[in-house]
Amino acid sequence: MQPIKVRSETAEDFRAIDVVNLSAFQGEAEAQLVSELRKSDGFVPDLSLVAELNGRIVGHVVLSRVKLKSASGESDILALGPMSVVPSQSHRGIGSELINAAIARARPLCYNAIVVAGYPGYYQRFGFRPASEWGLTSNLNIPEDALTAMELKEGALAGGGEVIYPDIFKMLF
Repeated sequence: MQPIKVRSETAEDFRAIDVVNLSAFQGEAEAQLVSELRKSDGFVPDLSLVAELNGRIVGHVVLSRVKLKSASGESDILALGPMSVVPSQSHRGIGSELINAAIARARPLCYNAIVVAGYPGYYQRFGFRPASEWGLTSNLNIPEDALTAMELKEGALAGGGEVIYPDIFKMLF
């Protein structure tokens, strides 16, 4: 198998990323979310990554800024998602490559933590833990155990609080 190449998205990739999201999720909500995130204040271009295999885009992940409101104030952290891989290429480690690359790129950008809404069993293998361990909740309509988190800076989530996702995420949840 050819090596997977992970890189930042470019404007030329947008249509291919839409196709990846449409095929992975069998609906338009995730593709619309990615498009809306690109227009938002929370978008971080260096944290919207594609996976290429044989010159074709077969996966995508985006980390965007969200607010964490706690007793000590408000700060920016990152939300992972959506993450998608075309079904014909799933179970080949492409999602893992994307997630590991996104985490590695986020660390030097001085963000303190990453949260993920959904699929806790999948994300825990990358070091995400139940957000409730830190007393974190979110403004999304999801079960408490569906929110997981990872500290990029030790103690960053110690105060707990509420993760405030932008309204554009509510089309998924």
